[in-house]
Amino acid sequence: MIRRATVLFLAALLPLSAGAGPAQAAGYRYWSFWEQDGTAWTYATQGPSLVRPADGDVQGFRFAVSEDSADAAKPRGTADFATICARTPAREGLKRVALVIDFGTPADAPPGETPPGARTACAHVPPDATTSEALASVAKPLRYDTNALLCAIAGYPGKGCGEQISTDETPAPEKGETDTGPSVGLVAGIAATALLATAAIWQARRRA
Repeated sequence: MIRRATVLFLAALLPLSAGAGPAQAAGYRYWSFWEQDGTAWTYATQGPSLVRPADGDVQGFRFAVSEDSADAAKPRGTADFATICARTPAREGLKRVALVIDFGTPADAPPGETPPGARTACAHVPPDATTSEALASVAKPLRYDTNALLCAIAGYPGKGCGEQISTDETPAPEKGETDTGPSVGLVAGIAATALLATAAIWQARRRA
């Protein structure tokens, strides 16, 4: 009976310990598109080729490895329209669009490539211009794939487009984010399982 109780304990413990390792979800390496709302960044619900920003808008792009839009890294920095376009005077018949271009971290970069430093630019474009057109006016060359997915800004990265990466390539969390290891719930579950197993072994000894 003691041996049977021990086997039951180990069988219950294995699924919990298997979940103690790092998450195995794969990510994608791509440019995400953002819109500034006040001082906060909001993930854009449309692509840059469809959005027609108004004069005074701030738009952002960030290259990073992300699982999905909820996990996507935002452009860094707090520059607003007044700061970015301070040296670009208004011109009749044109609108000004402030752009934040964040090329990401070395950990996000494709193998063999180094990200340029982040930059800002003030685009002077016609009133009906899209964000893509504003971006093209200040950060050429742009590269797109056959599905019109934005692959590169200012030539970065030199190749690849939204490719899925293996879990061992996933970059570490950015500063301020830490991997805390197994969750409290997981540890509590293991402790509870061990407690039940001990009780089972004790019961088996009483009956022997």
